[in-house]
Amino acid sequence: MATVSVSTGSAKSGSAAPPLLVCFSHLRWNFVFQRPQHLLTRAARTHRVIYVEEPIEQTADAPVWCLTEDRGVTIATPVLPCGLAPAVRSCLLEGLMTRLLKGDVVDIAWFYTPMALEFARNMPATVTVYDNMDELALFHLADSSIGQLETELMARADLVFTGGFSLYEAKRHRHHNIHPVPSSIDVEHFRRDRAKPLPEPPELAMIGRPRVGFFGVIDERMDMALLDAVSAMRPDLAFIMVGPVVKIDPATCPERANIHWLGSRDYAELPRHLHHWDCGIMPFALNDATRFISPTKTPEFLAAGLPVVSTPVRDVINPYATLGLVRIGATPADFSRGIDAAIADAALPEWRRAVSAQLATSSWDSTWASMQGRIVEAVASDVEYADA
Repeated sequence: MATVSVSTGSAKSGSAAPPLLVCFSHLRWNFVFQRPQHLLTRAARTHRVIYVEEPIEQTADAPVWCLTEDRGVTIATPVLPCGLAPAVRSCLLEGLMTRLLKGDVVDIAWFYTPMALEFARNMPATVTVYDNMDELALFHLADSSIGQLETELMARADLVFTGGFSLYEAKRHRHHNIHPVPSSIDVEHFRRDRAKPLPEPPELAMIGRPRVGFFGVIDERMDMALLDAVSAMRPDLAFIMVGPVVKIDPATCPERANIHWLGSRDYAELPRHLHHWDCGIMPFALNDATRFISPTKTPEFLAAGLPVVSTPVRDVINPYATLGLVRIGATPADFSRGIDAAIADAALPEWRRAVSAQLATSSWDSTWASMQGRIVEAVASDVEYADA
């Protein structure tokens, strides 16, 4: 990833520069490749995209930007002196934003976190979008002010998207222009039926089969007691856990001979793993943090040809379990039986046809095109209102 400088070309009328999208996110760009990365790398085909991360603190005399580039997106990380008071921190961040933009007009202000309003509320933009992918206020260690700031962001936003249907149902009354946009799938990235099979990762070579696995962030959303119980019931299965362990004590991760904690893997490496597993598992806890989740990995497992068993997460039940594509298990015994049933499903031609039909209904390309269309409508609506 190369260090770059932000373009100083103006996005004002008459300029040849592409429109500018500035995104504010609580997620590190290089943490896990998920919804923001899928959408914004597609936005970068037609926009200048700046992805503003949360600040990092280092011993420094003055605030600076750390600027890098990946897949056409400029990642801007504020670097601040340690120990700043909140008001000073916000003031310095606002000044950094002014320096970063250099007078350019922001065509789209795109928010994943309401907390960014603490320093971005005075930044003018043609249209403001809130992509509400998660209910952050319910996450472990959430800032106490996030609810109030989200109310402010809802009032300022021209357009709101939600990461799934359950979150949409919970928020639909809070905005006049809100739309459910479940996470989509890059089928070609995960597709199993390739002319040349993908080689097995060396770390799997010594692990027996059947292999059942999870990939993604491992945090308070994971039901460790369920994973421990199912792995104890099923010594015949190898449980593969891929992803970073964050916000929880690693000591809470169960240790058994048939559970293999492999750590983080790059998005590009995931198909090699999934193509050598036998079932995908999503042992999510049923708690505040999972009440509104719509896991991206559901269609990713299916695109890789893997059957799936999940705990009863609402946006997994509907549509995937309702369509007979995913098995649901709430208790260790049900989850264990679900694994066997899911593996049996994968051998059925009708299951594979149903999976293909479902995956054909969405892609990240079509999802971004649909969202971009909503943005164009929101801009046109504001222009009509101003002219009235």
